[in-house]
Amino acid sequence: MALAPFAHKPTLTGELVVLRPYREEDLPHLKEAVDDPEIGRLTGSVNSSDQVEEYPLDKLREWYATRNEQTDRLDLMVVDRATGTCVGEVVLNNWDRGNETCNFRIMLGPSGQGRGLGTEATRLLLGYAFEHLPLHRIELEVYAFNPRARRAYEKAGFVVEGRRRDALLYDGERVDAIVMSVLRPEWLTAHAAG
Repeated sequence: MALAPFAHKPTLTGELVVLRPYREEDLPHLKEAVDDPEIGRLTGSVNSSDQVEEYPLDKLREWYATRNEQTDRLDLMVVDRATGTCVGEVVLNNWDRGNETCNFRIMLGPSGQGRGLGTEATRLLLGYAFEHLPLHRIELEVYAFNPRARRAYEKAGFVVEGRRRDALLYDGERVDAIVMSVLRPEWLTAHAAG
């Protein structure tokens, strides 16, 4: 395996979505997603429903413009095949080469939610990761107040391992983070049979 296996940025096509490298035309759609108050709550980016995070367009442009150059992570845009519009992103990051692990995260704006796009995007990325990258384990955390995301992760093959108690303080209430992972042998066995 090459020293920088994450350097290749594939295009992955499913029935509902296409995962592909970032393009400048994606920026307005990504800005809409990251500025959405519900995204801020579900990702733990804010601690209060009164807290509004608006990310400056120039900072977002600077961040996304460098995603395709990264050799230690994989950031792909989620494009809704029905509209041809970018609705969010899927990311493999925090790569630990020695332990063959990384973190998974997904962000879908309001126009990409509730139609199975996230589940398919997750499955596509996991399939690519376990078939083409030197990964044994992919992990994530999801807050307890996001059962919809937890169900989508479970459908994609993630298993609950435990929880980080009171990991987030939101609107004065403590919220647990559910720790989940999927292992290469589990993924390969599940997809060899189906």
